[in-house]
Amino acid sequence: MRIIPAIDIIGGKCVRLTRGDFSSQKIYNEDPVEVAREFADSGIRYLHLVDLDGARNRSVTNYRVLEKIASGTNLEIDFGGGIRSDRDIELAFSSGASRITAGSIAVTDAALVLGWLSEYGDNKIILGADSRNGKIAINGWMEESDNDIIDFIRRYSLLGIKYAICTEVDRDGMMQGPATELYRKIIGETNIYLIASGGISSLSDISMVQKAGCEGVIIGKALYEGKIKISELKDLC
Repeated sequence: MRIIPAIDIIGGKCVRLTRGDFSSQKIYNEDPVEVAREFADSGIRYLHLVDLDGARNRSVTNYRVLEKIASGTNLEIDFGGGIRSDRDIELAFSSGASRITAGSIAVTDAALVLGWLSEYGDNKIILGADSRNGKIAINGWMEESDNDIIDFIRRYSLLGIKYAICTEVDRDGMMQGPATELYRKIIGETNIYLIASGGISSLSDISMVQKAGCEGVIIGKALYEGKIKISELKDLC
């Protein structure tokens, strides 16, 4: 299973939110490049980089941070937040992203996302399937769509999407355990490589999502709050 630390960006700084609430932001480091280098120096290979300003603005915003991390480390970066147009995805890849996450745009313009899938390939496009009350949350999790999460993922899987990131929004930043039952259900009912996100607070949580069948796990606040040490992840990478 892939171990994927997260860096969330607001105003060029490394922050974390709770349940996607922008008013809850806490700054952990003024320099996200420094954080990324620490991950890379510890043997981490992957990074989930989220442009929260982009998610709110509905257009990629913090691409300069992406450029600096990509040029300053050997991390394989999955970049998301505000990717809504051909310009956005081109900017993300030209700035150094290895993959992008298509979240809200996958709800509002499936044809565009499927066009990207055809152009860039199934290893480059990750479906962002973030859930609140069983429905897909969009626009920086500020809105709830009518899309059932299982049906949403299944539909895209049948259309060629290979990977999906699933965050149970109400668990995000809470460090109260992952949505393991939801992940089992998604894996059991769809043909997708699932990346778990939200609620991870310990090595046992990581083990739980691995046993559930997840292909990867994203770890955020638990690292910044010291609940999980980067050194503890070395043997899992």
